[in-house]
Amino acid sequence: MFLGLRTIVYPAPDLDASRAWWTMVLGVPPYFDEPFYVGFNPGGYELGLDPAADPAFGARTYWGVRDIEAEAARLAAAGAVVVEPVTEVGEGIKLGMFRNPAGHLIGLIENPVFEVIPVALDGDGTGR
Repeated sequence: MFLGLRTIVYPAPDLDASRAWWTMVLGVPPYFDEPFYVGFNPGGYELGLDPAADPAFGARTYWGVRDIEAEAARLAAAGAVVVEPVTEVGEGIKLGMFRNPAGHLIGLIENPVFEVIPVALDGDGTGR
């Protein structure tokens, strides 16, 4: 079961410039800052910068799941193919990337430390 969108990772070939720009725009420094990945936590969601990612492929989004292996099998049974196999990236966090029959990339993330921060909604439900 998909729990909702959790993460977006932008290609950042110039990691220093990207880090500086996002720090300025978000108004907070990254919570994780290494040469291979920079992570911000705006509003309880992950905004990542990946210096090794190809800008031609654009940003990658990841749907949160509780059991990534079960969801990967469910996607495969529905005709999706593995683009990047499920891999643990540290602290129990697992990622996988799949392509559905229409060609769309579908990222999955199992993150045992992820906590959704509730957003107060206005009367119209927009959260503005």
